Amino acid sequence: MIRRILAAGFLLWIFGFIWFANFLPGPAGAQRTDAVVVPTGSGGRIMRGLQVLRAGHAKKMLVTGVDPEVKPREFAVAYKVEPRLMQCCITLGRDAVDTRGNAQETANWVTANKVRSIRLVTADWHMRRAAAELGYDLPGQVSVLRDAVPSPLPLRRLFLEYNKFLASQLLRLWNAVA
Repeated sequence: MIRRILAAGFLLWIFGFIWFANFLPGPAGAQRTDAVVVPTGSGGRIMRGLQVLRAGHAKKMLVTGVDPEVKPREFAVAYKVEPRLMQCCITLGRDAVDTRGNAQETANWVTANKVRSIRLVTADWHMRRAAAELGYDLPGQVSVLRDAVPSPLPLRRLFLEYNKFLASQLLRLWNAVA
């Protein structure tokens, strides 16, 4: 009996990984939101967020998880951001050090800026966990548009992200039940 339960759990875990790896979220279209939120991390995220901002699909941008040592001028030079855009529209969030912290920092920023809709820009392999964490912290009336940046990832790292996603979901479930 225990062997069957363990075997069923293992199969469920394996098939879950196959689903996770083969059906990654994709980019969003040209929909407008109040703001774009970009957790720091793999390449392409910040450039995609800036592309959305410059196209007028959002009015503000939060880059969450920026190293406290990075100065706004350094950020602007590294990503070729116009001074006007840096001043009016981009916030460098420095409080987060992980995905959970990104969600908390984003929720605080959204509340402070009275944002009602956001476009979450992150890597395709990171989107599910980032969106789930964000969903726990955002006020209920805030809508989230998922905009996943396609990015190559070694199978080992994809496997790690899958397990992080499962662990975060199980932890939330455990806390809800307890």
